[in-house]
Amino acid sequence: MSEQSTSLPKSANGQDAADYGASYYENYWGGGGPYERNERWLEFFDGVASGIVRDIHPLSSLDAGCAMGFLVEGLAKQGVDAWGVDISEYAISQVDPSVRERCWVGSLTEPLTRRYDLITCIEVVEHVPPEQTEAVIANLCQATDQLLLSTTHQDYGEPTHLNVQPPEYWSALLAQQGFFRDLDRDMSFLSPWAGLYLRAERPVAETVRAYDRAWWRLRREVGEVRSSLLATQQRLAKLEDSGRIEDRRDVIKELDRREEEILRLRDRLVGQDMELGAVKGQLAAMQETSRSLSSAIARVQSRIPGGMRLGGKLLRRLQGRRS
Repeated sequence: MSEQSTSLPKSANGQDAADYGASYYENYWGGGGPYERNERWLEFFDGVASGIVRDIHPLSSLDAGCAMGFLVEGLAKQGVDAWGVDISEYAISQVDPSVRERCWVGSLTEPLTRRYDLITCIEVVEHVPPEQTEAVIANLCQATDQLLLSTTHQDYGEPTHLNVQPPEYWSALLAQQGFFRDLDRDMSFLSPWAGLYLRAERPVAETVRAYDRAWWRLRREVGEVRSSLLATQQRLAKLEDSGRIEDRRDVIKELDRREEEILRLRDRLVGQDMELGAVKGQLAAMQETSRSLSSAIARVQSRIPGGMRLGGKLLRRLQGRRS
């Protein structure tokens, strides 16, 4: 997965675009080799582009933190009006000529000048200093109704990772912008922690219902895998008693595979549980703010000439958002 360069011109600890020059990509921290135009990275991003076109169907897209433009290139080949922006002049200089005019050097701290059907932001926001995170998220959300976000919740050892956060942190931040995770679409073709966030003006009850539904579905899946694991362990115990060594080896392999699966599901369940709690809290706060505004309008309504008509309109609007 691409650890694309940060979208900020200068961070709080003195990092700037120079940190994402040739040396950064040649000694790529988390990719198991240099980040460069080679078969491995092109194949990966072609696969991501195929998944995006298959599951999201965007007409236009922006890759925020596009690095060398591999995803822009992959999407353009599939007919998407694809664009990219990155803070690294070096990375943009390596973009393929086929999409070079579609990628530019820029900072996500600045508002985007147009809207896109989809914005992708892949392993970028963990590079953003915490004090600038809200501005970056707001700029992204103002330019689209669909945000495909992938940001590691671990990997603290990478020196340019200034803002590694759990998934629920980003979900709560995006909820403030009116964006909520699409729980019915699996974005794991990009990364295990990737999520598609959609702009949605829906009642609090419906939002909580969607998160709870996904949480219980995942919990059932964990339970089924655990039951299967226990059955395999029982089978292994019987084989040990019978002395059938070859069968025992096969079962051990199966047992290892199931243990890996249950660990993966457990991590997803824990993350979903924390994310649900964070979103519930955020929605409750938003609802309380709405009630306070309604009360304030009601108090002012009787004091200002013409306030009855104006206040009534505002009250109906607020009530409509809550319902």
